[in-house]
Amino acid sequence: MERERTYVCIDLKSFYASVECVRRGLDPMTTRLVVADPTRSEMTICLAVSPAMKAAGVKNRCRLYEIPEGIDYITAQPRMTSYMEVSAEIYGTYLRYVSQEDIHPYSIDECFIDATPYLELYDLTAREFADTLRSAVRAETGIPATVGIGPNLFLAKVALDISAKHAPDGVGELDARSFRESIWRHRPITDIWNIGPGIARRLAKYRVFDLKGVTEMDPDVLYGEFGVNAEYLIDHAWGVEPCAVAEIKAYEPESSSTMNGQILPCGYNFDDTLMVLREMVDDSVLDLVEKHLVTDHISLHVSYGRGGDGDEAAEGAGGDAAKGPEKAGELFDGGHGTRRVGGTRPHGGGSRKIPERTNSFAKLYGYLEALFRETVDPARTMRKISIGFGNLVDADLATVDLFTDVAAADRERRRAEAVLAVKGKFGKNALIKGTSLKEHALGRERNTMVGGHHG
Repeated sequence: MERERTYVCIDLKSFYASVECVRRGLDPMTTRLVVADPTRSEMTICLAVSPAMKAAGVKNRCRLYEIPEGIDYITAQPRMTSYMEVSAEIYGTYLRYVSQEDIHPYSIDECFIDATPYLELYDLTAREFADTLRSAVRAETGIPATVGIGPNLFLAKVALDISAKHAPDGVGELDARSFRESIWRHRPITDIWNIGPGIARRLAKYRVFDLKGVTEMDPDVLYGEFGVNAEYLIDHAWGVEPCAVAEIKAYEPESSSTMNGQILPCGYNFDDTLMVLREMVDDSVLDLVEKHLVTDHISLHVSYGRGGDGDEAAEGAGGDAAKGPEKAGELFDGGHGTRRVGGTRPHGGGSRKIPERTNSFAKLYGYLEALFRETVDPARTMRKISIGFGNLVDADLATVDLFTDVAAADRERRRAEAVLAVKGKFGKNALIKGTSLKEHALGRERNTMVGGHHG
């Protein structure tokens, strides 16, 4: 019989804010600091707030204008490249203690570690092992961390998200018994990993507001409401998670896809959004060529501004969010700032399979432009746009038939490869199309960003 496993889930506390505090020689636990781009107006979202700001009542992912007056704080411009470098340094620290095969990076500031073989190796308890790791991180980078410990990935994550918040030492630990005692009746249920406001609303229809209520529901009702996803919900309600780090490492998806999204700086009209679409297709196609991939499935999603004919003016002033909650639709507060739920922003777009496998800019832009013109309301202003390519396969499987101009396709591919070579050597803005010089084009600015923020 296989021994019970022990998982550790480590979260770098208020990571972006902590990095900025350390950079300034300040204590991340006592300094009031927010990471936000003030050049985007007071409507900009704070990417992180320091623990001292949270202690003062400021919620994570709030907007600048929501910070109460009278709180003195430092505003730090986001520096994504720096955060990535510190995250990589911390990952290197973990690797001094555990094998890469036993680590699953969950995000830039969070990871799961299968600690099972290391407790005997180092002759440590799970708590001592977790303390060893986070003490090493704090000593070498100055970044504090909280920890969750459990016999499976789910319980370790819940221990981190809920139990560690109330632990004086920042370490939460759950087993099957303590999970039932302390988590089963925990509310709101949206604090539980992978349960968002949508699932919570659907459970509320059956007067179920916590995990204990889920365990008492008729499984047939759950499967009728959630389909196959009910299995995950039932397992988690009982504290069960069969997936292990090793299985995550071994997983290979049957198909792959790529997405490219853009938040527009203000309400864009139809033609300006189409121009941005062209830039995004150009970037995504270059990515396909570089990775030697082709696609036969496209998707488009365009979010409109709120407020009908006054979209652009309203959005420039912050849209309905600036008018107060009564104008903004249903609001949800899950501990990471207040946000809207329930489809308050109409959208256009869709997805479709195209009749060939290709990475040609001319062809893919043609298909996406047609989808854009068919599904997007030209009378509305637009605030977000994303495109996707699916069913990615090796470029050797590109569609070739009697009507394919092989020579033209080869010229386009070699031209794209030349562009990639120039950009790779001299920077992404070393070679751009004339479209990107227009007033509302965003390509040049995007080329200087990392994760949607200036690096």
